[in-house]
Amino acid sequence: MKSGKANLRKGPAMIRHIVLVKFQSGIKQDDITSLFDALANLGTLIPGMRGFDGGMSVSPENLEQGFRHGFCIDFDDAAARDAYLEHPEHQKLGGQLVGMLDGGLAGLVVFDLEMA
Repeated sequence: MKSGKANLRKGPAMIRHIVLVKFQSGIKQDDITSLFDALANLGTLIPGMRGFDGGMSVSPENLEQGFRHGFCIDFDDAAARDAYLEHPEHQKLGGQLVGMLDGGLAGLVVFDLEMA
């Protein structure tokens, strides 16, 4: 569903890749920071990856349901996002991430939003 705003963008839409994670209780913050830094550095390898923002939830609502960390990556378009998903370094880091999560893939939510 699109917002009520008219889409004046010409060409492919930017993709916002949103990832929420539920780390195992024994995972150290230094290990999380190191992994997030490595994911952010993928921007030097993957054209169209615009940036990385990640960290711990600061929401006062306490509705995270255990997903206390997350990150967002903006991509120029779906093709850039797809290149990121297929990149061997992303797949390696993704495997490391899943290994750190509470319940493996059950500790992960991924949502891609098309931005007008």
